[in-house]
Amino acid sequence: MIWYIGRRLLQMIPVFLGATLIVYLMAFASSGDPIATIAGEKPISPAVAQVLREQYNLDKPILVQWLIYLGDVVQGDFGVGFNGRPILDQIVAAFPATMRLALIAVVVETVFGVAAGVLAGLKKGTVIDTTLLMVSLLVIAVPTFVIGFVAQFVLGVKLEIVPVNVGRDPSLMNLLVPGFVLGAVSFAYVLRLTRTSIAETATADHVRTATAKGLSRGGVITKHILRNSLIPVVTFIGADLGALMGGAIVTERIFNINGIGSLLFRSINDGESPMIVSLVTILVIIFLLSNLVVDLLYAVLDPRIRYAQ
Repeated sequence: MIWYIGRRLLQMIPVFLGATLIVYLMAFASSGDPIATIAGEKPISPAVAQVLREQYNLDKPILVQWLIYLGDVVQGDFGVGFNGRPILDQIVAAFPATMRLALIAVVVETVFGVAAGVLAGLKKGTVIDTTLLMVSLLVIAVPTFVIGFVAQFVLGVKLEIVPVNVGRDPSLMNLLVPGFVLGAVSFAYVLRLTRTSIAETATADHVRTATAKGLSRGGVITKHILRNSLIPVVTFIGADLGALMGGAIVTERIFNINGIGSLLFRSINDGESPMIVSLVTILVIIFLLSNLVVDLLYAVLDPRIRYAQ
């Protein structure tokens, strides 16, 4: 296991380098002159522009800039944004809200999605199965911002049971509705994925053998059907964690949540290239680590999977 983890960590290095290089090139090489972004509408002298270029390493080739940035990131230094504020301080302030929001969304898609998928898979071809498939298709078809605005209007404006806007430093309770909105589409995909996997596994030979041996229906479902069916579901959920944190822009804008999504949205609007690169770098790290955890969970779910040295 230790050797496997070591190999996986080594495999993450070129992925991390490639992802950060692409993002860095897109943010700095194709976004025009960063000095114009720093100056805004006020003209600055060539001497001041040169000082700013040296301060942000913009006077160096783009690949050298990227290498300097990587060296600083390894030391935990994400630098200073064009607004003069430390990037890491802004990320630390915005990260908790988005992390709680993403975890609520993961719980929603995991608990409700898997439960509904198991029910649909075991009841394949029945009214329950058809209804759940129609509900999932409806959720997938409706854009997230529509679901968010409807939830905000009905629950916040009409019923007044949740705050319309979450605002700064939101509590876990205030994030429940935005979390459900963020996890709605993933819930639908998990439902359909679990349903298909359960329906296929339920007809496998080892399941029929376990039933013929007299095992209880509950034991057959939990030990032989559900456990073997969760591998593709866990793969999706693990990959979805990073996507939820990066894709929370719409949800955070609707409910006025000061999280990573809102910070990324403002950074793109303001041309804050250092902040954009740093945010994407952190999301890449989260994505890689979540996929490593998913790989390790495979052996837990399926005893036939072993990681050779």
